[in-house]
Amino acid sequence: MQVDLSGQWTLRGGLVRPTQVEPTIRIPPPTNRTMQSGGRSVSGRSRAKGSSVYVFMESGKDLKVTQTTYGLFFSFDRAIVEEYAFGENRMVNIGPIAAQRVAGWDGPSFVIETMDEKGNVLKEVWTLEDDGTVLVRELGITERDEPVWSSRQLFDRE
Repeated sequence: MQVDLSGQWTLRGGLVRPTQVEPTIRIPPPTNRTMQSGGRSVSGRSRAKGSSVYVFMESGKDLKVTQTTYGLFFSFDRAIVEEYAFGENRMVNIGPIAAQRVAGWDGPSFVIETMDEKGNVLKEVWTLEDDGTVLVRELGITERDEPVWSSRQLFDRE
């Protein structure tokens, strides 16, 4: 079942801090940086070592979602645009970092999984709640099949 996630959304309560999944988290805090990807600047997050899936995680306070017959476009703070085709299964790159990405519908949820060269996975799940007035984004990172980081963001329809 495909739903329409289109709309203008605002992050509730500002940027959400990640939730620690394990009692002693193994991941140092990500650092902000900017990289070139296909001739455009991409704001990303990285770590000194370990999982490189952090560079594929984008966020912002204001979100515009455009949905077409073939895919979704997420525009964060009018600067960062992410595009996902329904049923996508391809390699994605940000600078020298490459990852395998799959994206598609799982019932009423749109799911994006990005796996780096070490098998670490960034998973995003987008769903609607409260009769379509709240867009929920659940993020999680697993390393060696162990959950190490998660976050839940709520966006209110403007």
